Amino acid sequence: MEFEGFVIHHSACEPEPRVRFDFTIHADGSVTSSPMLQHHKLIHICLEGNFNRRYELMSLEQKSQLFTASKIIMELSRLHDISPLYLFPHAESCPGADFPWNALVIYPVDGYH
Repeated sequence: MEFEGFVIHHSACEPEPRVRFDFTIHADGSVTSSPMLQHHKLIHICLEGNFNRRYELMSLEQKSQLFTASKIIMELSRLHDISPLYLFPHAESCPGADFPWNALVIYPVDGYH
């Protein structure tokens, strides 16, 4: 299966009823994954909580969730030969205009943002 990138959601948005997340990163830091990837072209990752805020305004738990998402994205990028820079929002309001995309992106060359 050839994937084109990652779709980022947060649970404060109401997803379409048929959307299933491939990975959910819970507020307590745990991760739930579907038994197999649900979509043909994009991998869907949901962060539990409202992430429509600047990084410096996030709680330590939310920053940890972003770090976990980054690690998942990097590993899946390696496994499926996808650029970790191909990140897409679920919708205009999800994860929102203030979502800290730069905090989520880890560049493959040096491993950090």
